[in-house]
Amino acid sequence: MEELPPYSAVVLAGGRAARLGGQAKPQLEVGGRTMLHAVLDAVADADRRIVVGPPQPTPPDVVVVREEPPGGGPVAALRAGLREVDTDVVAVLAGDLPFLTADVIGDLRRESSADGILVVDDTGRDQLLLGVWRTERLRTAVADPDAPAALHRALRGLDITRHRPSLVPGTPAPWVDCDTPEELARARQVAGHRPG
Repeated sequence: MEELPPYSAVVLAGGRAARLGGQAKPQLEVGGRTMLHAVLDAVADADRRIVVGPPQPTPPDVVVVREEPPGGGPVAALRAGLREVDTDVVAVLAGDLPFLTADVIGDLRRESSADGILVVDDTGRDQLLLGVWRTERLRTAVADPDAPAALHRALRGLDITRHRPSLVPGTPAPWVDCDTPEELARARQVAGHRPG
């Protein structure tokens, strides 16, 4: 088995889901566990796992920090999370990816090059909160408090590799998130029909 450099994981888990009744979206359950726990399980081998968002249930070894200002968006959240990272490599993930797996994270870590690598979904869209980055390059990109609020603009100057995960037929994609009641219901239905 290939020895990969140590890494940390920053999980953005802030905000309320207005389309889901204002609930804390990462704490919604899919397949018998919260979406946040699914993401944290996928990075269980990280040296450090950092959740950025309001206080919420997490395993005892997870560091929870808050962005400034609270609710300030992904760039502010990323800036806050990166302050806790002391590895050269960092995974940056959304807190609402119920089907993310350790295999996907391992693939990203193995294929990481340049400044970072992120997943591209089946429509060709960059999944900005599903990637692995060189910590210092990412930290520099979001360090300026006057940096663009939109994450894609803040990352524009980085040399990014794109990765299309191999999908097993009948298996949900790792980028599936749950922004609406319909998406949440669909994810729960899929999770209920998965073996194991």
